[in-house]
Amino acid sequence: MTDPLAEIVALLQPRASLSKIASGAGAWRVRRQDDGRPFYCVVLEGACRLDIDARAPLILQANDFVLVPSMHGFTMSGLDPSNAADADADASAITFLPDEVRHGNPDGPPDVRLLVGYCAFGSPDASLLVSLLPQLVHVRGERRLTSVVQLVVDESRGQRPARDVVLARLLEVLFIEALRNVAGDAAPPGLARGLSDARLAAAIRSMHERPAHDWTVVELAKEAALSRSAFFERFNRMMGVAPMTYLLAWRMAIAKDLLRRNRCTVSEVAERVGYRSASAFSVAFGRHVGLPPARYAREGTVPTLL
Repeated sequence: MTDPLAEIVALLQPRASLSKIASGAGAWRVRRQDDGRPFYCVVLEGACRLDIDARAPLILQANDFVLVPSMHGFTMSGLDPSNAADADADASAITFLPDEVRHGNPDGPPDVRLLVGYCAFGSPDASLLVSLLPQLVHVRGERRLTSVVQLVVDESRGQRPARDVVLARLLEVLFIEALRNVAGDAAPPGLARGLSDARLAAAIRSMHERPAHDWTVVELAKEAALSRSAFFERFNRMMGVAPMTYLLAWRMAIAKDLLRRNRCTVSEVAERVGYRSASAFSVAFGRHVGLPPARYAREGTVPTLL
């Protein structure tokens, strides 16, 4: 059976770029603008506050895991709001201890200690694929995630054979493990939430299994055993996009991957993603990507990092 979540994570091609242990004590605050870099962290001990732009603040506790597939600005700080002015006045107070980076007071035990990591996506279609995932994943008390992050940190610090291959596989595991812990109506809209709904999952898997099929909303609703209106409303609410918008995004992701790998002609790609002619596909691809497929195949073979 097709696994849409695994397919999308594999297409993203996650790669490690930075990981470290960080701690905070006293008055401290860290502000980052990361231009879309994926960010993750695990709270090893203590607690802190995470403010992500345009979102309600999160209070993170020991064994909490956070994954943001496309980070565009965040602030991490201590819990005591009365320390904010002191933290702002001493924002550059960073001490490099033997095994960690300390923010704030360098002496004594920390108020919080975290494993923090950034990664990059090798896929040239990363922004489109990320749009299919939840914007924020927050998992509480799942020690398996802590273990996977620790493996990522250990591997990134070593110089063992096949290091990059191992890191890529570990990051795929990390993303899948995090995303499959997000389920139910309380989860943010996205693919993981949609797959947690048994009826929507049937329709989503059908789209992934047969992207070349001439799908309509009515047919997809039948796959989900729902009326057309109920399916359309439920898909929008759970996935955050309309059914045909998701289908187009998935078809274009497949097309870009096939073109980038130079394994198919434009006509073959068109057929595999549901277009009756190369010309119709070229028009749709050009409108969606900004380049005609033949030119993309020539120029899009080198992955770009998100």
